[in-house]
Amino acid sequence: MNTATKLGAYALGLAVVFGGAAGIGKIAGPVGATADTGGHGGHGGEKGGAQSGAPGGHGGGHGGADTGTPVPGGLQISQDGYTLVPRRTTFRPGEPTDFRFTVNGPDGRPVTGFTPLHGKRLHLIIARRDLSGFQHLHPAEVGGGVWAVQVVLPKAGTYRFFTDVQPEGAKQQLTLGADIFAEGDGRFTPLPEPEQVARVDGYEVRLSGSLAPGRTSRLVLSVGKDGEPVTDLQPYLEAYGHLVALRSGDLAYLHVHPDGEPGDGKTKAGPGITFYAKVPSAGAYRLYLDFQHAGKVRTAEFTVHAGSVPQAPPPAGEPSGGPGEGHDHTH
Repeated sequence: MNTATKLGAYALGLAVVFGGAAGIGKIAGPVGATADTGGHGGHGGEKGGAQSGAPGGHGGGHGGADTGTPVPGGLQISQDGYTLVPRRTTFRPGEPTDFRFTVNGPDGRPVTGFTPLHGKRLHLIIARRDLSGFQHLHPAEVGGGVWAVQVVLPKAGTYRFFTDVQPEGAKQQLTLGADIFAEGDGRFTPLPEPEQVARVDGYEVRLSGSLAPGRTSRLVLSVGKDGEPVTDLQPYLEAYGHLVALRSGDLAYLHVHPDGEPGDGKTKAGPGITFYAKVPSAGAYRLYLDFQHAGKVRTAEFTVHAGSVPQAPPPAGEPSGGPGEGHDHTH
């Protein structure tokens, strides 16, 4: 979103593993502790010794240190010898800030060769630990493997910065994550209640389908405006829509690819965009859909519960929750 928004091949938060085949994203791993405004301690490193993250960050990678159990994407700062190295880990809330970082290789040097993912060599996804403040950016390489982008963290708290990359020579696409801090009293914002419709910038996006733990689920997100279906969505990062899911609690991250692609002779340019996702466990997930219309990328957000998730009843005389949220992107 901002700066380049498309969740091309990105991650899902909590225990999510990048979807392999087109159309299916898979999430694996146990749900972590409840999200809070502070950073979580690093998880166990991968075999061979994963490096620890930025202050409050997680270690990074897919290899479980002791049990061999896969670690979800985005929970570790280092994987397969590749490490995300932020040049700064603190921001002032609301201030545009030049954020620079490198992805260092097994030799300890910044990587300069990357295989493009959905038209971009690197994707940066940001979310506050309470799953608010979502951004999808595309930094520019400024030389020597250093990436730079201007970032605004809207309010105090701890944010997770995810990078989706595939270094040349790497065995697989990597999602590396680090915790970054916006100074001040960062109070936790409760996750919005589930809603079938999200409204953003005059558009309405309706979600059909549900997530079932351990099974592939079909989700259809339909875009409308002024009561009419939108049938001329524009391709963005090689798709009509991109979906990122973050699991509430540990921000394991999964990017889910849409079914079909522009120009394949069968995929329509709206109103519906179909995705397939597989989540491993019951829990609350936040979904972020990027879509482009009339030359602008917007993001619609939804809360979805997979399986049985106990919920406190709403106060007497009050509705169970407001409409879904969304935001537009300026670049």
